[in-house]
Amino acid sequence: MIGFDIDGFDWDRGNRAKCQTHGVSIAEIEELFQNEPRVAPDPKHSQEEDRLLAVGRTSAGRPVLVAFTLRSREGLHLIRPITARYMHGREVAAYEEL
Repeated sequence: MIGFDIDGFDWDRGNRAKCQTHGVSIAEIEELFQNEPRVAPDPKHSQEEDRLLAVGRTSAGRPVLVAFTLRSREGLHLIRPITARYMHGREVAAYEEL
């Protein structure tokens, strides 16, 4: 998925609310990571910690983009989603060309 085993997700009130701002559900975000998304660094938004972008499709086929970071806590490797949205038409076309 990301190059090493992920044990789960790091959710709290802050990132749950932010991620759902654009209508993407928590379940869709977690599905995206189960469906082997394409992952790339996001240096433009990586001031204090390494940020990554995941793009792919949910199990229902909806194209989603998730900005996230990786956290380690108590020996667990966690994905901490920062924001999520459905991809725009041009983004979907570019994703499908890869």
